[in-house]
Amino acid sequence: MKKIIILSFAAVIAVAGCKKQHTTISNVVTASYPKVTITSSPYVSIPVGGTFVPPTATAYDSFYRQSLSVVKDLGALDNTTPGLYVIAYTAKSQYGFTGSAYVYVAVTNVSDTMDLTGLYYRNGVNPAYITKLARGLYETSNVGGDDSITQASSVIPAFFAVTTDSTLDFGTQTTSAGTLTASQGKVSYSPPHGDTTISYAISLSGFGTQVRTFVR
Repeated sequence: MKKIIILSFAAVIAVAGCKKQHTTISNVVTASYPKVTITSSPYVSIPVGGTFVPPTATAYDSFYRQSLSVVKDLGALDNTTPGLYVIAYTAKSQYGFTGSAYVYVAVTNVSDTMDLTGLYYRNGVNPAYITKLARGLYETSNVGGDDSITQASSVIPAFFAVTTDSTLDFGTQTTSAGTLTASQGKVSYSPPHGDTTISYAISLSGFGTQVRTFVR
């Protein structure tokens, strides 16, 4: 861990008729970032207009052996508008170092019988595995649909919500490649064994803006 010098205070000694003397006292601390743990499922689905019950969470700084309070950014959620909402849970240590975890909320009225789970291919070659996490809430293993062999560093997982039987939404979320948003999200679902297609255009550093289509 990094050592960081924090100037705690400066003592000033003044004596009448004498020159001021300054003594700076510093403190060396170790940079330690709290770990925030969501103690119940971080994947939640609520109907449009429904009530969101925030999952519980704890935060702990293992270096300084301190439990910390967790702040939930509930202002990011609009339960009246279908979509994916990402709720940040954040803890800050006494030295100002922060740690975060995220809760993913799908606001949707789609049926729980819809299930997009499966192995998809972009351009018939590049694989992405989609997993159902809750009603209308999914994770894709390869949001860009890049070649997992020659472009392994571009294989980025991400989350999305199915908002109607034919549309999906990525909201705004943090990924290993930066902040992700998307547009033109479409679903063509043929249960239980017919072809299923999803498509969208992502906005993510290092990726193009073209529509990406995946077929199961």
